[in-house]
Amino acid sequence: MTEQLPASRDRLTALRAATPARIFLPAAGVAVATSANLAFQLAHAEARDAVGDRLDTEALADPLRATGLQVLNVDSAASNRRMFLMRPDLGRRLAEASRARLQDFASDYDLVFVIADGLSARAVAAHAAPLLRATVASLQHGDWRIGPLVIVSQGRVAIGDEIGELLGAKLVAVLIGERPGLSSPDSLGVYLTFAPRVGRTDAERNCLSNIRREGMSYAEAAARLAYLASEARRRNTSGVALKDESGLDAFPARGVSSTPER
Repeated sequence: MTEQLPASRDRLTALRAATPARIFLPAAGVAVATSANLAFQLAHAEARDAVGDRLDTEALADPLRATGLQVLNVDSAASNRRMFLMRPDLGRRLAEASRARLQDFASDYDLVFVIADGLSARAVAAHAAPLLRATVASLQHGDWRIGPLVIVSQGRVAIGDEIGELLGAKLVAVLIGERPGLSSPDSLGVYLTFAPRVGRTDAERNCLSNIRREGMSYAEAAARLAYLASEARRRNTSGVALKDESGLDAFPARGVSSTPER
């Protein structure tokens, strides 16, 4: 193998630094170097572990109460993690007991936040509380009637539609652990839906994704979510009909989309 020239090595170093993707991996003969192979196996194991992790809802509830919101813990119709992974439909609806409990808190809210473990409980444990604190602070001057904060075990994105409908919310924002990647086992997503009700489609949601320390910051996500929520309330719509025109030039417009459920 011809030795790389210094200029070529510099270009490869710059390309590697620009992305977490595995590009131009070091080689040992005709094979990938052992260090790169071991790093890949570790990332794969972390992604698999993230999918199987269970969310400690009680530990999560304590820092969330600092926002001043009432915190409710509920369950989806998926009775365990294996069922959640094999039957996505069960993760999209509430257990009967949880549905009955939420009906007691129904009112007329502008916005309800839902936190669901999704496919990465570690993302929720790490990022949900600081993101929610920043978002609530961003909404303080907007005369928002915010309902109880609902934490869902074994929940998927669409479960927010049922929760928002039961509570009488104009908007529901679901904070959820996204499908782990080989460089992002702890990525959090937020899905915003106007007039939530069972049967809403993915095209009717706005999504902020890749919220984590190496991706979209809490400050950026909170600012974008506050803008989208305000515009959704004003325009009575969300999803493909609502674009992020916040003009937040300080933040690159990455991770903002209307996408399928994670």
